[in-house]
Amino acid sequence: MLKKFFRSSGPLLVLSFAILGCNSTPRSPGTVVFASGADLESGNPLVTIHPLSKQIQRHALFTTLARYDSLLQPEPYLARSWEWSANRRELTFHLVPGVAWHDGEPTTARDVAFTLMAAREQSTGYPRAGDLASLDTVIVVDDTTAILRFLSPVASFPLVLCELPPVPAHLLADVPLGQLRQHGFNFSPVGNGPFRFAERVPGQRWRFVRNDAFPPSLGGPPLIDELVIAVVDEPTTKLAGLASGDLDFAGIAPSMAALADEDPAIVVRDYSVLFSVGLVLNTHAPPFDDVLVRRAVDLALDRDRIVDAALAGFGIPAAGPVPLANPYALQIQPVRDPVGADSLLSEAGWIRNAEGFREKDGTVFTVEMLTVGSGDLAIEQLVQSDLRARGLQVQIRSMEMGAFLTRARADVKDFDIIITGIPGDVSLAHLAGMYDSRQSGGSLDYSDFHTRELDRLFDETRGVSGDRLPQLWGEVQNVLAREVPMVWIYHARGVQGVAARMQGVIMDLRGELVSVARWHSADIAR
Repeated sequence: MLKKFFRSSGPLLVLSFAILGCNSTPRSPGTVVFASGADLESGNPLVTIHPLSKQIQRHALFTTLARYDSLLQPEPYLARSWEWSANRRELTFHLVPGVAWHDGEPTTARDVAFTLMAAREQSTGYPRAGDLASLDTVIVVDDTTAILRFLSPVASFPLVLCELPPVPAHLLADVPLGQLRQHGFNFSPVGNGPFRFAERVPGQRWRFVRNDAFPPSLGGPPLIDELVIAVVDEPTTKLAGLASGDLDFAGIAPSMAALADEDPAIVVRDYSVLFSVGLVLNTHAPPFDDVLVRRAVDLALDRDRIVDAALAGFGIPAAGPVPLANPYALQIQPVRDPVGADSLLSEAGWIRNAEGFREKDGTVFTVEMLTVGSGDLAIEQLVQSDLRARGLQVQIRSMEMGAFLTRARADVKDFDIIITGIPGDVSLAHLAGMYDSRQSGGSLDYSDFHTRELDRLFDETRGVSGDRLPQLWGEVQNVLAREVPMVWIYHARGVQGVAARMQGVIMDLRGELVSVARWHSADIAR
């Protein structure tokens, strides 16, 4: 009954056209369609923050020097081996020979040098530039040997090298770093990974095809012919597409997980992800330039209700930016205190008017909350309800991804609130990049929040290691908890619907696409 209902649904005809094009014949068994709630941001790893775009880059389109194993430890990939100097200030990489860019040019150590040196420059806007702050230079010894030289001894392997793949220097080295975000490469990328870029239809799909020349030493060519990333933002349309067979992979709204699990053609996967959701408050303008108001918002949210009602329990209420599973997280639970929130607003000079709304000095603030959400905007509406109960009026505005990022990244912050997800990792420099424009170059920096103490701590994150690291994590989190430039809501869990025919699928903290080159089924096995 479930499948019959969805197959009769109108959105599927539109979905099929969006995936294949209006004049296309039915897709071949070797084509796998993966639904994305928003268009991919870019094909260029140096300027990308969108989580799925980053996964496409490091698992399909490019090759990273190292990659994470199942325990999130680095293992060789494009670099077949590496070794440290005795003083741990030099890290020498030996690349797998014979790896070609998709235009036929060889991948060399020069590509490694160009990418890492570009990533550390603020004008590039690479989100994790802080992770490379201690990198002094990259020495190209020969085509397959690169030496990373650091300003001071490095205690452990830089995990950013598992995230940032080298890009082709022969195509990008002559582009001014400040112009990389606007370059045509972003939407017609040339990689060296198991899949080649084939096509992009803005707002509809990206198509990647098997790279038959991908070296056996790196895993060999993928088992599927092509991977299509289809833009499908409506939760009901995603579920309908899975049930009909038009989609092979689609994120499922947690509230629909039980319904999807009833269909034998769909396997529901629940897995840990490094992704947290929160409210970024504009601390540069009223009303959120007042820390008392920011703290009131933090106390007003009923996170348990949000997780239960909007996520069907697929999430963990958050008191800060670092998931509790991270060994450096402060082990504190979020607190809901409506009476405390009202007290803070009163202390800030806000009173309730006759209509029950808060006003200060005769001004009633109606704040706008920007989102890239789709569907019923359940999380946004629950936040809106919690704040309305405290007398704060919030209007929800849903935006397209590109317009949203433009507003969020602007040097002059002109939003009130944005609700957004932040991809996380084990990097304190990455945490700094959420807040500090000096470290992120403006690419991930949504709040541009500064205090003298926080700036000092963030400055210390550059190249920090050893016994100081856990202490520094705690100090940074304590300041953020006190100043509240972001109000964290929950740490996410992934919920993905997968066509039952698909095999070789692994989804874990590394992402949904970690095993994409090994996906297969009986009807597409090679």
